[in-house]
Amino acid sequence: MALSDRLLAAWYAGHPALRVLQPLEWLYRGVVMRKRARFLAGEGDIYQPPVPLVVVGNITVGGTGKTPLILWLIEHCQRSGLRVGVVSRGYGAKPPHLPWRVEAEQAAEVAGDEPLLIVQRSGVPLMIDPDRSRAVQALLASEPLDLILSDDGMQHYRMARDLELVLIDAARGLGNQRCLPAGPLREPIERLQSVDAVLYNGARADRDDGFAFQLEPTALVNLLTGERLPLDHFPPGQFMHAVAGIGNPQRFFDTLETLHWRPVPHAFADHAEYSVQTLNFMPPLPLVMTEKDAVKCRGFAAADWWYLAVDAVPSEAFVAWFDTQLMRLLPDRLLP
Repeated sequence: MALSDRLLAAWYAGHPALRVLQPLEWLYRGVVMRKRARFLAGEGDIYQPPVPLVVVGNITVGGTGKTPLILWLIEHCQRSGLRVGVVSRGYGAKPPHLPWRVEAEQAAEVAGDEPLLIVQRSGVPLMIDPDRSRAVQALLASEPLDLILSDDGMQHYRMARDLELVLIDAARGLGNQRCLPAGPLREPIERLQSVDAVLYNGARADRDDGFAFQLEPTALVNLLTGERLPLDHFPPGQFMHAVAGIGNPQRFFDTLETLHWRPVPHAFADHAEYSVQTLNFMPPLPLVMTEKDAVKCRGFAAADWWYLAVDAVPSEAFVAWFDTQLMRLLPDRLLP
């Protein structure tokens, strides 16, 4: 197990040795709290977009299901006739210049795995740049938009926002509730009191402090041919190699088990790079991966490689709440 994996496990399971990191945690907390205080005071160069901007992020290290929820938000807004754009940091991307407009035919090495997945699934205009304010301005210069979604950016305080949606893994929660590097929090737990909505990935029902949403498997998609097959393509008890290079690989392996398959798990680091040699597992079995991993593997996929398509399914209460927010933010575009 890599050092980063051991540290992540300690954050969420709790470990007394993390106490030695407390001085660094205090230093980190001080920095992020001063940064937010300057934002609230309106100090510094803060960009206010001319259209509503919704940040979809988290305050924890590790996967929380942002990409599937962003795809749901895109589709939901488009069904209402809204022109939606997305900005992203583009973690791991190596474009020729920044900001960079992501197109569906680009390589994941250029565009980044998550931005490429979003564009390939939705066709939405998407701009990447670690400076998200610059990405928003470039996107608006190239497209007439009604609403912008920011893939993460909770701590990017040079960008004003109209809504903040925070995602939390319902099973792992906030771990030991400590800030980096002594825990998984990017900001102190009190930050949740100021966001507009909290969504719990994997929760069965809404909670007093947030909404529930589920990730629902919908199909198996062949990497080589693009053929989309129902989940009963593999019978119960099917052995398979399972590949996950996401923030919380175990969630993916658990999902395969809920479908009554028998995955042989292969966990990789988030945003991992792959090759034929990396995925040459024995014995020969079908290989099933996440859609985020698939965008990096299509160029060298074998005939029996598949990805599991999943869709976010938020609670009815969240859908109603979000529609109310859209009506408030865009009253001229959404007539009752």
